[in-house]
Amino acid sequence: MPVRHGGSAIMARDKQDRRRHGTQSFALFPPVAREGSVTGAAHRLHLTQPTLSSQLRDLEDELGQRHFVRDAQPIALTPAGALLRRRAEEILALVRQTEADFEVLGRQVAGEVRIGGAETEAMRLIIRTIRALRREHPAIRFSFHSGSAADVTERLDRGLLDFALLIQPAEIARYNALRLPHTDVRGVLMRKDDPLARKKAVTLQDLAGVPLICSRKFLQRLETSHNDCAAWFGEDFGGLEIVAVYNLVHVATLMVEEGLGRALSLRGLADVGGCGGLCFRPLSPALESRVWLAWGRGRVLGGAAACFLRGVRSGLGGGRAPR
Repeated sequence: MPVRHGGSAIMARDKQDRRRHGTQSFALFPPVAREGSVTGAAHRLHLTQPTLSSQLRDLEDELGQRHFVRDAQPIALTPAGALLRRRAEEILALVRQTEADFEVLGRQVAGEVRIGGAETEAMRLIIRTIRALRREHPAIRFSFHSGSAADVTERLDRGLLDFALLIQPAEIARYNALRLPHTDVRGVLMRKDDPLARKKAVTLQDLAGVPLICSRKFLQRLETSHNDCAAWFGEDFGGLEIVAVYNLVHVATLMVEEGLGRALSLRGLADVGGCGGLCFRPLSPALESRVWLAWGRGRVLGGAAACFLRGVRSGLGGGRAPR
């Protein structure tokens, strides 16, 4: 008597086999994208070119999208291919981190702690904690990612970071967080021969009609209502003469040195000591922001990350700072 649904069972097994095969190909995709050549990637991966090509085709069939522009030399990625490369690299990084966490269970504390944040002087507190921690746990490594609050929180939400330094008014309530004993002070970075350098602080009136250099993050806050920066500048924001926008303060420092304008910045990010030609003056009335160390709610921290958090808490006196 014939077995019913035999064809369906075979098709289901075939689909499972193709999915398993596609999963393996998923890990092979980033090397192909980096090499720009299936042949070159196959050589690096110690595979034959036909084998690698077959797995890539299976992956395209499984996901229902073409990942490469055909006949392009070197290989060019389609939009779907670019997305796959980003996702594959993120997933593989998480796999490596998970393997590292399990590898050190029951042994000395080791592994990698991933920290993200905007440019802030509060990072010194983190670095001092790391320096002290490594005396007892030299096998712990640290990686840092600099970026905007949106970039850093996205990575934190996706598990690509263990911790993030967040400057108010970031959405602190979404996370577990420790308030750090540091306050970011906003002000103006200028040359020492600038007439404003003779003042102890800079007012809104002092900034009217002068060329200003502004961080992209600060500009976004100015353009958004209901935050401290927008309230400080008020309706006068539209009258500011912003001549350049920057991401990293080093670029802003060069622009100020060359006389392009004065830079809105945070205290402590640029070297204004010694014989240098720059100085920093705070805004008046003061415009200040607290800084928090945040990590995901409900997330179990690995051995290295948990050890780092204990070190931070110890440096803060052993407890959670009040919100």
